[in-house]
Amino acid sequence: MVEIRDRDERGTGPGGGGGTETASRSRRRTEEPPARATAWFLILDPSGRSGAENMAIDVGLLDEAARRAHPTAFVRLYRWSPPCMSFGRHEPVRRRYDLDAIRRLGLDTVRRPTGGRAVWHDREVTYAVAAPTEMFGALSVTYIRIHTMLRDALQRLGANVELAPQLPGRPVRLDIGACFATPAGGEIVLGGRKLVGSAQVRRPGAFLQHGSILLEDRQDRVAQVARGSHAAPRAAALADVLGRPVSFEEVAQAIAAEAQAAWSGTWRAAGARVDPERLAHFADPAWTWRH
Repeated sequence: MVEIRDRDERGTGPGGGGGTETASRSRRRTEEPPARATAWFLILDPSGRSGAENMAIDVGLLDEAARRAHPTAFVRLYRWSPPCMSFGRHEPVRRRYDLDAIRRLGLDTVRRPTGGRAVWHDREVTYAVAAPTEMFGALSVTYIRIHTMLRDALQRLGANVELAPQLPGRPVRLDIGACFATPAGGEIVLGGRKLVGSAQVRRPGAFLQHGSILLEDRQDRVAQVARGSHAAPRAAALADVLGRPVSFEEVAQAIAAEAQAAWSGTWRAAGARVDPERLAHFADPAWTWRH
């Protein structure tokens, strides 16, 4: 487990780069009016939850970040039990995937509140960041800032990963192609293969970004239940990158440490809570298979 230390520091603002530029941050403190320190909550949730539970918790964090008067943000690190296939919010799943095959295999399924395409959640660390939009900035800026933190955390483990280059004049798109098939600009890659798949949703005043960090590549499950002929996406996985087994705890500790270094504020440990109404919504087949 990560030791949580309360830190009371001034925020860096939407365009800030995090905790590595101490001298620059000191200059900003003398030049800018005092800002309210962000209350950060770190949620380590390693026991494994169903797809509906995980999505209900993430949306609850989004709602909390939006409604609190004091700047409040959350980092949650979790996994799935049983393994689950999640679909993008606007994905036409009835047309793309074989419901009979999914039922025959007994797969857990859920529709995410975020966009993108199907992901098989099994051997991975899933992250979620929910925060006021003013803390991170525009959608594409937020996407890059979170992926930069994750890249630095994975480099702590010895993974030589990088951010995929962005093509000039083309914004980051979170819903292009199969999730792990082709990396978009700003995504975390190794040798051109995607290691982290992410998606984001925004509400007035707050955003939720969550995604999968693959410990092992088992994304062929998506192709097995897709209609028609589809090649399995060639994803990168930490076990292959590092040449050894990688545990949830090891990766979660690295991310927690890097997040606290990059994003200033008061950090505290917290637990996850499942709201029954949100759980019922994400467990409802009418939501999962609505189109």
